[in-house]
Amino acid sequence: MRHGRKVNHLSRTSEHRAALLSNMACSLIEHKRINTTLAKAKALRVYVEPLITKSKNDTTHSRRTVFSYLKNKEAVTELFREIAPKVADRPGGYVRILRMGFRPGDNSEMAMIELVDFNTIYGKDAPAGGAKKRTRRSSAKKKAEGAEGAEGTAPEASAEAPAKKTRKKKSEE
Repeated sequence: MRHGRKVNHLSRTSEHRAALLSNMACSLIEHKRINTTLAKAKALRVYVEPLITKSKNDTTHSRRTVFSYLKNKEAVTELFREIAPKVADRPGGYVRILRMGFRPGDNSEMAMIELVDFNTIYGKDAPAGGAKKRTRRSSAKKKAEGAEGAEGTAPEASAEAPAKKTRKKKSEE
């Protein structure tokens, strides 16, 4: 039993766990989104959020502190140049964990962990392509409603159309 253990040890020694989380944090900073197991994602969130908070203050001391955790010059540069300015006004909660189901091999619960301000698929930064897209069916409805208002024969035509469709379905069976 855990009995008050604050850290998920991930079945690793402390050196192995530190290396794992450092590498995962560098990958998250570089790619903005990674897929991993749920337990590792939760451990990574606790590891990387203080580093992002530290990166908001761009001083030599904070850069050296973050580098002592990440041990990757490119990741530290990316964190301070690109990520920190974008999350400057956010008071925490820099990463999002989305559950993605179970892995086929060993049935481990998988999750995607991503930086909140860098999603391009959904949210307020997503392009509004869904609003512009129109289906043929909806435009046909509007035309039929417009025809009803202009002429009184439109309801008769719309009543005949479903009858033909039902006859086809019966004949196909």
